[in-house]
Amino acid sequence: MLIWENIKLALSGILGNKMRSVLTMLGIIIGIGSVIAIMTVSTSLTTSITSTFANLGANNITVGVRRQSEQQITKENGMRFGLSGRQASLDEDDRLTDEMIAELKNSYPAQISSVAISENVGSTTVSSETGSANISVNGINKGYYDANSVDLLAGRYLTEEDVNGSKAVIMVSDKMIDNLYGDGTTYDSVLGNRILVQVNNLYYSFYIVGVYEYKEDSSNFTSESDEDTETEAYIPITTGKEKLHSDDGYQQFTVVTTETVTDVTTFADTIKNYMNNEFYKTNEDYKISTTTMSSMTESMSETIGTVTIAIAFIAGISLLVGGIGVMNIMLVSITERTREIGTRKALGAKNSSIRLQFIIEAMILCLIGGILGILLGFGLGAVAASVMGYTASAPVAAIIGSVAFSMVIGMFFGFYPANKAARMDPIEALRYE
Repeated sequence: MLIWENIKLALSGILGNKMRSVLTMLGIIIGIGSVIAIMTVSTSLTTSITSTFANLGANNITVGVRRQSEQQITKENGMRFGLSGRQASLDEDDRLTDEMIAELKNSYPAQISSVAISENVGSTTVSSETGSANISVNGINKGYYDANSVDLLAGRYLTEEDVNGSKAVIMVSDKMIDNLYGDGTTYDSVLGNRILVQVNNLYYSFYIVGVYEYKEDSSNFTSESDEDTETEAYIPITTGKEKLHSDDGYQQFTVVTTETVTDVTTFADTIKNYMNNEFYKTNEDYKISTTTMSSMTESMSETIGTVTIAIAFIAGISLLVGGIGVMNIMLVSITERTREIGTRKALGAKNSSIRLQFIIEAMILCLIGGILGILLGFGLGAVAASVMGYTASAPVAAIIGSVAFSMVIGMFFGFYPANKAARMDPIEALRYE
């Protein structure tokens, strides 16, 4: 009951001096608001990145060949001389082969759904009588569609038969069709059209068998116009290697796991160990490494979190200033109410009751400031996130923490004035003019 009475006294005091109370809370409002705004932007950015990576394939594992550092080679093979002068290159014997991939799939049939392979053939411009379009040609296998989101609008995807037969077929984007043939062109009408693609200064004919929907990357800011935008075009990977006259094998591929794999990171380590032990045990220069979307997401989230905490800590310094302002105004309030304090003590009020009264008043002051700061901060953070193209996400933990922290600030900075009031001599307080 005493606490409720003190809360009502605190509220009446704040309402009785509105301007002074607002100015006192200003430091708390700015401090809490700054922290919440920063945390809102950070949470929105992290959520967006996580969602993007999830769409790219949260359960995908990239398996690649990586050159060992000189320290790793020395550690595994003992002291070697002339090592710094060696410049090992990825030759055909070091590359990943179809046989390796087949053995990996056969070893883990329950865990591996499919394997995606892609290799860049080059960038070029294709032209027609009505326009031109920039494309980046990539050789892919059928499993590429399992690891990447490619939405078909017309025609068909590249098939296993296309890959096995090294067929001269190509799958292009709707944006390429619009730029090449005009906006009014129906995508079904271009199926079977022949286009000339330049590879290594030679022109090759490809027939369009499919049109997919181009999805613009919201995080990729570019000054290019729609007409100049380069989009992906897909051909069978065997066809791409044939045109490039490149070595057999690949530098990397992507494993698409099945639903039975609950811990992708652990399975990625399993694949790495298997590949190194089976195929790269005697390779002195190269080893297999693996990465996952989940590990990349965690790494990026940790980086964003670290930067956010650092910036929020700097912004939180204003909370200290706000707390000092609360202490200052409480000291002024106690001075103004000296006779009131003396009267209460003369009527038998205990020191603890006086102390509690002013601590609660300081806490209420900071709590109101904290709530206003949260509203202001989330509003500013939501606007900033919207401007950057992200959906605003409320930092729930930060909001709860801010409410609690504002009350702690009130308790901490209100204790000294409250204790000073509690220790007043009632006779001297009643004499105060």
